[in-house]
Amino acid sequence: MADGKKKRGKDESTMELAGKKVLIVGCGKSGIGAAAFLLREKAKPILFDESEKLTEEKVRALLFEKIKELEPEDPDEKEAEVILGKLPEEKKEQTELLVLSPGVPADTPFVESFRAKGISVWGEIELAFRKERGQVIGITGTNGKTTTTTLVGEIMKRHFETSFVMGNIGYPYADIVDKTTAQSVTVGEISSFQLETIESFHPKVSAILNITPDHLNRHHTMENYIAAKNNITKNQSKDDFCILNYDNEETRKLGDACPAKVLYFSVSKEQTDGAFLRGEDIYLAEGGKTERLMNIHEMQLVGLCNVENVMAAILISEVMGIPKEEYLDVIRTFKAVEHRIEFVDEVRGVAYYNDSKGTNPDAALQAIYAMSRPTILIGGGYDKGSAYDEWIDAFEGKVKLLVLIGQTKEKIAACAKKHGFNHYVFAETFEEAFRICVENAKQGDAVLLSPACASWGMFPNYEERGRLFKELVYKERV
Repeated sequence: MADGKKKRGKDESTMELAGKKVLIVGCGKSGIGAAAFLLREKAKPILFDESEKLTEEKVRALLFEKIKELEPEDPDEKEAEVILGKLPEEKKEQTELLVLSPGVPADTPFVESFRAKGISVWGEIELAFRKERGQVIGITGTNGKTTTTTLVGEIMKRHFETSFVMGNIGYPYADIVDKTTAQSVTVGEISSFQLETIESFHPKVSAILNITPDHLNRHHTMENYIAAKNNITKNQSKDDFCILNYDNEETRKLGDACPAKVLYFSVSKEQTDGAFLRGEDIYLAEGGKTERLMNIHEMQLVGLCNVENVMAAILISEVMGIPKEEYLDVIRTFKAVEHRIEFVDEVRGVAYYNDSKGTNPDAALQAIYAMSRPTILIGGGYDKGSAYDEWIDAFEGKVKLLVLIGQTKEKIAACAKKHGFNHYVFAETFEEAFRICVENAKQGDAVLLSPACASWGMFPNYEERGRLFKELVYKERV
């Protein structure tokens, strides 16, 4: 199964960036990283953001810090323009390339106006890939991306002299691509937002872990969302590999038309080529021959969702030529990524779990499945247009109390009531929700933060939500 020595064929049609006026929409991590990269390429970046909360001074400070972090001597941040609020028409006319941050929808009239003029619209992933020198592993899916990407990154770091982790996991691709070599491996967590704007991005190994409804407020339809996820394979060939979840209907269907060699993983059906679960043991299959690799209780991770993540990592490691003893050793010692069904502490006989990354119902469903104690659950947040029926159906025999917060609390309560679950209460603040959990938890219970919603409106991101939860838990020790 190993094919790690093959190199990805490089697209030679790289756009020359030197001297080009490049409009970057969005001044977050991705936009700042793209601007620093473009300055190194001698391009003329224009950082643009409509946000009224930003100031030019703040944007320039962020860019200056990024440049000093990556290139202490060169280039000069003053070579970049910063425009906030409204973009002057003459700047639109001067633009030769548009680079979108992931949070900027790719189908707005503003963006379409550039496409209509024949101007390329890229994301930071596409921009940076043009300078990639090594092999790339691209991982996407509705849930499990960060855990799988981090685990694969640790395995690659163990085996290869030079490896990198980038993308939606929080590390801009543009920050590291200059350091890649013909011998390096880059592992990327790639979101559907980032996949909307790729042209030449070509991973040697792609993985689509699962596809369930999410971000429909952005993609509008499931068909659009699935198409965005499937973009990760569009430049692959039969010399490449795609790892798919056999148990997920949408990813299983994608395998039929996939241009790469497909390997499936499954917790429910034995495979002839791929990885599968038999009882509590993970097996590797190649040409119908099977080999037992490990028992799931050897893992530090909990839940069937993480068994799937581990099997995906195993298949990626196999096709990258990693010896079994190496990747299995990393898997056995790997602990949960922060905010992903993360055990925080046990206080007075109550176990606290932080799954703040459970930002959609399917992700939060996996956390419910992983609980082995009566559970008090904190749910609710920003409304992404999700349905909560399946999530609430999983409460039976698991969730003893649901504490609801945020914009979706009334919507979730109505859904819970429709399904006959009436053990819910409302809280106005996160701190109040946590206090309700503490007051209702008994020895032997679990308190789980797994909101099934985004954090926006109450927190800037899910990390801040998870950190506050952990701080409140630690205060209970006293």
